[in-house]
Amino acid sequence: MRLALSLLFCGIFSLGFSQTYPYKDAISTLCSPTFAGRGYVNQGNEKAAAFIAQEFQKIGLQPLKRNNFFQNFSFPVQSFPGVCQFIVGNDTLQPGIDYLVDPASAGVQTPRQYTLVYCNIKSLYRNVNAFRPCPKDRMLVVKTSGFGGDTNKIMQARLKELQQFAAVLEITTNKLTWSVSQTVLPYPAFIAKADKFLSQPSTANIQLESVFNPAYKSSNVLAFLPAAEKAKNKPYIVLTAHYDHLGMMGQNTYFPGANDNASGVGMLLYLAQKLAKERNPNFNYVFIAFSGEEAGLLGSAYFVAHPLLPLKQIRFLLNTDIMGSGEEGITVVNATLFKPEFDRLKELNQEGSYLTQVKSRGPAANSDHYFFTEKGVPAFFVYTMGPNKNYHDVFDKYEALSFAEFEDLATLFYKFLNSFEPTH
Repeated sequence: MRLALSLLFCGIFSLGFSQTYPYKDAISTLCSPTFAGRGYVNQGNEKAAAFIAQEFQKIGLQPLKRNNFFQNFSFPVQSFPGVCQFIVGNDTLQPGIDYLVDPASAGVQTPRQYTLVYCNIKSLYRNVNAFRPCPKDRMLVVKTSGFGGDTNKIMQARLKELQQFAAVLEITTNKLTWSVSQTVLPYPAFIAKADKFLSQPSTANIQLESVFNPAYKSSNVLAFLPAAEKAKNKPYIVLTAHYDHLGMMGQNTYFPGANDNASGVGMLLYLAQKLAKERNPNFNYVFIAFSGEEAGLLGSAYFVAHPLLPLKQIRFLLNTDIMGSGEEGITVVNATLFKPEFDRLKELNQEGSYLTQVKSRGPAANSDHYFFTEKGVPAFFVYTMGPNKNYHDVFDKYEALSFAEFEDLATLFYKFLNSFEPTH
C-alpha cells in the first residue's frame, strides 16, 4: 500500500482541526462512488485505506509501524467487476434490488440461456438425488422462505447441496442481504425476490463476469498517539473500526456501506482528533482501521497473529461499528465479560443523559474485537440501535444516516476512555 495514493484525495475536503472533526464529510466521502463500496473492484478498498491514512496524518497522529501507516496482508476473494445481467422472460431484473449474485457464484462469462426448473419442495425435503444429474443448460429454482423454521433450515441445507452440481436460483420473500466470499462455487448461483417469479417464467438469460483473486492485497491502517509523558513505559488504549465493505456487483451497482461501517470510521477519526487535542499522560492511544472484516474478520485476525504492540499491554479496546443512528441507544458486546467497565459506561451515560439505553450483550464473534478478547484483551464492541435497518444492501447510503446520537455517543466514549486509571 502506497501512501502516495492518498494525494488523490487531498482536495476532497479541507479539515480545520482547531474545530470539531468534520465526521459527516469523511463518512460521505467513504460512501461515494469513487470508493466503489470499499471492496475489491476499482481499487475501492485501497483508496479507502489511503484516505484514512491521510486523515490520520492531518489529525497529527504518528504511524505505528516504522513511518508506515499500513500493515499489509492478503486473502482470497471472489469479485464481480463487469457485466451483471439477469433477464427472466422479458423482465430485466435490477441487481441489488430484485436479485443478488451469490458471493461465491461462478461466472457466466458469455451470455447463456437457462431453462428454469422449479424444484418440488417435498422431493427436495427428502434429498437432492431426484435433481441429479442436472444438464448444464438448466437452472434449479428453490424457494427457501415462507415455511416453518425447521423446513427453512432444511431448504437452506439442500440449497448448498444443489450448488455443488447445478446452477441454482434461490427465491425468497426475505430481505436481500449480500456478503463476501473467499471461495468459488463450481456453478452460477443467485438469489432473487419471489415476487419476480409468481408467473413461473420458463427461461433466464444470464451474463456475469467474475474474477477470483487468490491473494488480494489489502492493509490495516494504524496510527499512534503517544502518552503525554514517558510514552515507552505506558500501557495502550486501542480504538478500532473496520473500513472495508462489500464493494460492487457488476459495473453499476455498489454497496455504499454508510452505517456499516463508514460511520464507525467516522467515529474513530472524530475521537482521534478529540483525544489528540489533549494527550493523556497515562496511556498511549492506538487507532486501527481494519480491512477484511466483511470477509471474515480477516484484518483483525491478522493483527492479533502479527501484533505491532504487545497485546498484554492493552488496557482496553473499543471497537465501533454501525454508529449512524442511536435513537434507541447502544448495545455493548462483551458487557457481561467486563462488568466493571460496563457499569462505569452506564454510570457515565446516566450522569450525562446522553443515550436512551445502554444495553448489555454477552460475547459474540461479530466484529473485530473478537480475536483480541480471545487473547485476553479487555474489549467492547459497541453499535447503535435505531429505525435504520439498512444492512449489507444497496440502501445503506449516507443519506439514510440520522446521526441522531453521534456526538453524544462520542462524548460518552471520550469520558469513558479518560476514566481509566493507570496501573501500578
